[in-house]
Amino acid sequence: MSIQKPSIPKGTRDFSPAEMNRRNYIFGVIRHIFEQHGYMPIETPAMENLTTLLGKYGEEGDKLLFRILNSGDFLSGVDSADLTIANHQKLSGKISEKGLRYDLTVPFARYVVQHRNEITFPFKRYQLQPVWRADRPQKGRYREFYQCDADVIGSDSMLNEAELIIMADKIFSKLDINVVIKINNRKILSGIAEIIGHPDKIIDITVAIDKLDKIGVDKVNEELESRGLDKTSIEKLQPIINLSGSNTEKLNQIRKVLSESADGNKGIEEVEKILSLISETKLSNQIEIDLTLARGLNYYTGAIIEVKAADAGIGSLSGGGRYDNLTGIFGLPGISGVGISFGADRIYDVMLERNLFPESTAASTKVLLVNFGDKEEMVCLKLADELRAKGINTEYFPDNIKIGKQFTYADNKQIPWVIIIGETEMTNKTVQLKNMSTGVQSTAQYHELSEILSNDL
Repeated sequence: MSIQKPSIPKGTRDFSPAEMNRRNYIFGVIRHIFEQHGYMPIETPAMENLTTLLGKYGEEGDKLLFRILNSGDFLSGVDSADLTIANHQKLSGKISEKGLRYDLTVPFARYVVQHRNEITFPFKRYQLQPVWRADRPQKGRYREFYQCDADVIGSDSMLNEAELIIMADKIFSKLDINVVIKINNRKILSGIAEIIGHPDKIIDITVAIDKLDKIGVDKVNEELESRGLDKTSIEKLQPIINLSGSNTEKLNQIRKVLSESADGNKGIEEVEKILSLISETKLSNQIEIDLTLARGLNYYTGAIIEVKAADAGIGSLSGGGRYDNLTGIFGLPGISGVGISFGADRIYDVMLERNLFPESTAASTKVLLVNFGDKEEMVCLKLADELRAKGINTEYFPDNIKIGKQFTYADNKQIPWVIIIGETEMTNKTVQLKNMSTGVQSTAQYHELSEILSNDL
C-alpha cells in the first residue's frame, strides 16, 4: 500500500525558523511604527458571517471568498431542486453561513459597529493577521497571506492621510526598500468621468490608462473606444492620459480639465492639502500623483494610496484610502475612516530577493553552551539562566556528544557564539568564547560575558 506524500494547498506556504525570524523582523518594524503613532492592536476572528463579507468587495471579490461548510449534515434541509447548477447561489447560502476573511478592513468596520459603546473616537487601531482569497496563485500572489493594517475611524481630518503616508515612508525606509508612494482621489476620478459624460466608466477609464507605459497612447485610446467611450470623450481625456511633470504641474493640468466639476475640484483640494501637510516632513521616498489608481472603488470615497517598489515588478506592497461610510453598511452611518494595509508576504519576497534582511535575523539564539557531561551540567545551566535574565537568548546543548557535532549544530542554526566550559574553566571560573563567524576563540570571565555578548546584539 502506497503512502500519499503530504502536501499543502496551492497558494499557501510553510515557514522555516529562519523564514519566521525574517518575517517577525518585518512585523516588528511595522508594529513599532504603528505604535509610535498611537495605533492600538486588535484581532478579529479568521472567519466571519458571510452576511458581513458578501457585497463589500464587488462581484469579483465575492467570487474570491473562501466559504466554510456548515457543521454537521450541511445538506440537511436542501431540496433536490437546489442541487442544480441554476440554483447554485441558493444552495451556497443554505450549506455555508461563514467564510474566511478576505481583508481586515471590513471585519474592522464590523468590529467598530459591534463595540461602538466601548470605543473612544477617533479610534486608531492596527491588525497583523492572515487573510484568504480564492485567487490563482502566482509570484507575489497567494491564497493565504498576511496583511498589516492601520486605520483611523471617526475623524474627517486630512492629517490622518498625511500620517499614513509618513508611516509608510518610515516603514519602507527602515526595511531599506526604495518605493514610490502614489496618491490619487476618488473625487478626481468621478470628476473626470463626469466631465467626459461617462460617470459609469470610472473603472474602464483607469484600467485603460494604467496600461499607458506598456502599450502607448494610441493603444490606450483604442481600448477606451472598445470599452464604450466615443471619440469626443476620448479627446477630452487626452490631457489626463498625457499627464506629466511635477505634482504641482499635474494638479494644474487636472484643474484645467475639471474646472466645471465641483466633485473634481474638491478632490484636487484634498490632494493639495495632503501634499501640504507632508511637505514639512523629510520623507525618504518619492510621492507621486497617479490618476490610474482606482483600488477599492466600491468603498473608497476620497484619498487613494498605493506603494510600489521603485525597481521591482512585483505589484503593490501597500495601499489604502479614505472611506466615508463603510460602517453604514452595518447600521452606523456617518463615520468616516481612512486606512492603509501592508502586504507582509510581498515585502518579504522583495527583501529576500535583494538580500535586505539584517544578519541578526538569521538566528534567534545568540549563544550555545557546549555539553561536556554531568560535571559541567549545573555550571552551564546556571550560566545559561543568568545570560537569559540579561536578555541574551541562550541554548545549552542537551546531549553529551562530540564537540564537532555541537559546533555543526551551531553553524546550521547560525548561532554566532559558542561557550565552552571544561574542567579547567570550571576551576578558574572562566569560559572559552568562540566567535563562529571568525573562528577566533578567547578566554573570558563569567562577569565579562554579558557585556561582550550584549555589545554584539
